[in-house]
Amino acid sequence: MADIGIRGYGEAMTAAFEQAATALTAVIVDPAAVSPTQEIRIRCEAPDAELLFVDWLNALIYEMAVRNMLFSRFSVRITGAVLQATVMGEPIDRQRHRPTVEVKGATYTELRVARQNDGVWLAQCVIDV
Repeated sequence: MADIGIRGYGEAMTAAFEQAATALTAVIVDPAAVSPTQEIRIRCEAPDAELLFVDWLNALIYEMAVRNMLFSRFSVRITGAVLQATVMGEPIDRQRHRPTVEVKGATYTELRVARQNDGVWLAQCVIDV
């Protein structure tokens, strides 16, 4: 068992969620090596921003697993308790991508979604690999 922390920062909470998704991909493979050729839509709903963040990451992990894909481009919208996203990526090519680990899930460890004193949003948690 191993854990890796990921963080996303952004001028808006949605941007922090997008950056954290890029960090999630970076745990597995260099995001620049993933071509955004296929589009997938994701919808999550949770009662607060922190639970929504964990649901978002776990939805990405689920889609990667069942579709055998990696994602490199993320567009997130949040309205109230609902997150809707468009993610783009491609099927995993083990020879070209050379994935380093398999991500099992996002956890509540070090979970935080908040606007910092400088006005920048932070979204972070630990993922199980």
